[in-house]
Amino acid sequence: MRTTEYLSGMAGVIDRYDALLLDQWGVLHDGARPYPGAVDCLERLRAAAKSVVIVSNSGRSGEANARIIVRMGFDRGLFSEVVSAGDDARDAVLTSDDPFYRRLGKRCLLLARERDIHLVDGLGLEVVTDVEKADFLFALSIDAPRQSVSGWQPVLTRAAARGLPMVCGNPDLVQVTPGGTLLEAVGLVAVRYAELGGDVRSHGKPSPRIYETCLRRVACPRERIVAVGDSLHHDVLGANAAGLASILVASGIHREELGIAFGESPDPSRCRLLFDEARATPDHVVPSFRW
Repeated sequence: MRTTEYLSGMAGVIDRYDALLLDQWGVLHDGARPYPGAVDCLERLRAAAKSVVIVSNSGRSGEANARIIVRMGFDRGLFSEVVSAGDDARDAVLTSDDPFYRRLGKRCLLLARERDIHLVDGLGLEVVTDVEKADFLFALSIDAPRQSVSGWQPVLTRAAARGLPMVCGNPDLVQVTPGGTLLEAVGLVAVRYAELGGDVRSHGKPSPRIYETCLRRVACPRERIVAVGDSLHHDVLGANAAGLASILVASGIHREELGIAFGESPDPSRCRLLFDEARATPDHVVPSFRW
């Protein structure tokens, strides 16, 4: 059984770890600007010679995510690289490293924002818009609320009837706007497709493949690595399954469930109820990503 330690900030635990696998949305920034204390915390981690790899469930490439993070005000030297779920999915499609991918075919129906069509470039795929001509579905992003699970329902229903497989390059169920509003994320599309009987392969946290990629990027023992994120279902559950320590940032997507404002310390009894429901227990909890 894991026990959870409640801390006021990262300073209380960081001497126990040499490397961090760090989520971005809900931890570092809100999609538009850094959260209070986030830049300072990364600067202190750099001063302490800690290795930081950002692990994102974004369907975009790691380098594209890195550029976005820098534009928000984070110095590029504060993290070594960004490993993204989208890159993990594209690598699996490109290398066809297990039978699921070898059976996909080349004609994909892309479920993504219009500006994200380029995300399948270089994979040798033909992007089609007619589900009747597709070999598989590739879900990478959603322009909520303009695009929605319900809006894609007819395509999903027909694809499931045809037995088409789906690759999902972003398993997040919700995305947080800069104003704090929760919108649908493309992972909900994969959930709905599975409910329809579709065969889905999801990439990113909590799936193990992305953690193995990250572990190859850090040169320290597994017990000296900690995963930091705001999602019990992705960051904490993924870390638990990978045998890594984890830190839950309470002021992220579970903020309303925990009944706290940004930066407030959560009630441990309320946290335990949420942990039991999610079947995911973090080793540590901090109010926000601050020192």
